[in-house]
Amino acid sequence: MLRLSPPKGERLETADQFDAGIGGAESNVAVAAAQLGVDAVWLSKLPDSPLGRRVARELRGHGVRTGVTWDDTEGSRLGTYYLEYGGAPRGTNVVYDRADAAITTVSPGELPVEAIQGASVFHTTGITPALSASTAETTRALLETAVEAGTTCSFDVNYRSKLWSPEEARETYESLFEHVDVLFAPERDATRVFGYEGNAVEIAHGIGTDYDFETVVLTRGEAGSLALHGGELHQQGTLPADTVDAIGTGDAFVGGFLSRRIHGGDVDECLAYGAGAAALKRTVSGDVAVLTHRELVDVLGDERGDISR
Repeated sequence: MLRLSPPKGERLETADQFDAGIGGAESNVAVAAAQLGVDAVWLSKLPDSPLGRRVARELRGHGVRTGVTWDDTEGSRLGTYYLEYGGAPRGTNVVYDRADAAITTVSPGELPVEAIQGASVFHTTGITPALSASTAETTRALLETAVEAGTTCSFDVNYRSKLWSPEEARETYESLFEHVDVLFAPERDATRVFGYEGNAVEIAHGIGTDYDFETVVLTRGEAGSLALHGGELHQQGTLPADTVDAIGTGDAFVGGFLSRRIHGGDVDECLAYGAGAAALKRTVSGDVAVLTHRELVDVLGDERGDISR
């Protein structure tokens, strides 16, 4: 999507200038992974317009290959969201303008699925199937394609209350879970969408038992993260960071985690890479994590003496 943000401290209804950028859950993950050495490919449908071309050009500039279907239908557009920063007692607010976005009409046959068939990991999120019946069906079809090809399937719940209700989301998510190997879920989503109660360890074990994922990763905000893999629990704290912009932090975590997994790291290393990428993202304006592997290694070297490469 296109992101438009008034300067911090200004309101949408009075601002006379906006910072423009791009953002999207899957594309944010792809950028973080690409900058950490992964050959990342992003699949989507975009309007054949200046704004659509801007998205593809910016992602390529961050090292992501794009497999895009260009929609020249009259009225097709790029989804937009407006981000209004706020502090206590008024929080940051997001206003979506997604009507008639090209992606809402995507079908499986429009995308280059050979990129999925030849991949180590296929990643998607719970935002995409919320956009339309077409995106829900395409998400399912691409997960099935990945499973048939032996590609590991990664899914980030990423629940958005402005798109659908917890009940609607849960029904759709559960219909996709049989195809998912690695699940990422914010702890708050596990509680709000799936009704889990108890502490994070109990929630992770509950999800792992109920859905039989290979790996369950719970992100917990300032409390860090934990992963359940092979019956063993792994935990990781957050790393200190000055917050310039928190948007996209969770996506950077996923990108860091998956990049390390693709390169053969164990679960503890994957969690550490996720935490490091998330910390670095918080220091950068915009949705995408502009970082380098050297920066990540330096951050982790300060925090974990056993990781120094």
